[in-house]
Amino acid sequence: MKQRIFENFGLKVSAVLIAVFLWFFVTSQGQSEISLEAPLEFKDIPAELAISGSTAKAVTLTIRGQERFMKNLNASDLRVFLDLGRAKPGEMVYPVNKEDVKLPFAMTVTNVTPPSVRVKLEEIMQKTVPVQPQLLGSPEKGAVKSIMVEPRTAVIRGLKSELRRIDMIRTEPLDISHSSGTITEELGLDTSGTNIKVDISKVKVKVKITVAEKKK
Repeated sequence: MKQRIFENFGLKVSAVLIAVFLWFFVTSQGQSEISLEAPLEFKDIPAELAISGSTAKAVTLTIRGQERFMKNLNASDLRVFLDLGRAKPGEMVYPVNKEDVKLPFAMTVTNVTPPSVRVKLEEIMQKTVPVQPQLLGSPEKGAVKSIMVEPRTAVIRGLKSELRRIDMIRTEPLDISHSSGTITEELGLDTSGTNIKVDISKVKVKVKITVAEKKK
């Protein structure tokens, strides 16, 4: 029996190698590579932290697969996750692994650029600040006698570094150029140009302005 196994052993090994080579040759036919940019998705960020900066918001993926599948591939089919579940305040470098990329069936990632991303996280804090009406113009036939705001203060939430620079929050603009008597308006709070959120039950604040007529 053993003799039969080892008969023409060299030819049998050659046949196996040729078969393996042919398999690789056949399976490699119709293969192609493309590069696509995919946005980074940060997941499992701890509740009291937020991203204040990162060296990249997207990565370039080199993807290999069967040409018939690749020709319909676009960036919306790709998802790249960066797990920040163990993140702490400060800057850290996170590798972008091939395993972090979600791809359609029968495709593989051969390269990721950049291979890592530096991410800075900060604590989310809250702060109570006064509400200040944002008035435009001045009454043509009088002068502002009194201004009342309700509520007078608002609790804001945001990154620690940003809250440090904010000492009050304005309402939306109110034009009082043609106003007279008593004006009562409900206005939203102006958070434009910031990344803060207002933590109050009412989105609107009531502004009451009394305009006194000028003495003749």
